[in-house]
Amino acid sequence: MSTSLKSDWQSFLAAYGDYFKKRIVWLAVFFEKGKKVVASLLYRQRGRFAQPFAHFWLGLFIFLGIALSPVIEEKIRGEAMNWEEAPAGNMVGAYTSDSDYYDVSTFVSDTRGSQVDYVVGNGETLSSIAKKFGVTVDTIIWANKLPSGKTTIKAGQKLKIPPVTGIIHQVGRGETVYSIAKRYGVDPQEIVDFPFNSFSNDETFALAIGQTLVVPNGVMPEEKPVAPRFVADISQGIGAAGFIWPTSGKVTQNYFWYHPATDIANPSSPPVTAAASGTVVTVIYSRLGYGNHVIIDHGNGYKTLYGHMNKIYVEQGQGISQGQQIGQMGSTGRSTGTHLHFEVIKDGVKLDPLKLLK
Repeated sequence: MSTSLKSDWQSFLAAYGDYFKKRIVWLAVFFEKGKKVVASLLYRQRGRFAQPFAHFWLGLFIFLGIALSPVIEEKIRGEAMNWEEAPAGNMVGAYTSDSDYYDVSTFVSDTRGSQVDYVVGNGETLSSIAKKFGVTVDTIIWANKLPSGKTTIKAGQKLKIPPVTGIIHQVGRGETVYSIAKRYGVDPQEIVDFPFNSFSNDETFALAIGQTLVVPNGVMPEEKPVAPRFVADISQGIGAAGFIWPTSGKVTQNYFWYHPATDIANPSSPPVTAAASGTVVTVIYSRLGYGNHVIIDHGNGYKTLYGHMNKIYVEQGQGISQGQQIGQMGSTGRSTGTHLHFEVIKDGVKLDPLKLLK
């Protein structure tokens, strides 16, 4: 290639390179100017979209609230019903613990909600098996439909063991909590309070045909007559821990791991009085759990709870003397009839009130 042609080719390439550089720079400048114009327009019009944007998120929040309300309500129900136990739910119901609802707790070591199948071992008797599972011999006899009076069993035999002393009942057509309770000689509240019993409607305690129901302390009518209930009256005086009876009526349910309290029923709705002097620390009006209830701190490690009241006469922070009226017996919250749910708590542990009142 001649020197002249080579020089011309180099000049051409250099000129072409300069042209492309200028075009690239021009495109970059044009893009930046366009971007600024678009950004400026968006910035100026930002207020136009503020209201629709706010309305969109508000509408979304309301929609989620409506959609999730059943879940939230069920969660609140479960928390309110359990004063302080391990989620087992329930107010006048299971009273299992939730978290720190009232800063008290109930310890349950070995609890279950359904019957288990058990194979009899060598040398075992109905009595030893009943003691092993914490139920009565009659409970095992009724659950397995054993002949009346038959207490002999053999190794390898399979037995059904209910979760608590009482009856395992299969709901039939037309039956209600009240009719089943009457049949087996218990208060309906005992059936409602058992934490593993479920209902088609938690407010009316409706039952489904064919469902299995645990009837704590129930007695087969053919086997054993219903024992008379103990009648409690505040005139009985001061108990071992300095407490007096908080009201008058019939003790319809005693202390159990799933119901750490004493229920005293009276259809005449008598006054409820403070079992001992102290300070009102909690006053709650509710349609759930304990219903309208009061908690009194007695200042010596003891607290008492008075649940399901129809009326409350005291306020939070008020000083109370022993025997002073604090309310009226009722049937608010998770309750099947007019009664007082009475709890005694010592240093966060729920005690059997009857042992302190007798």
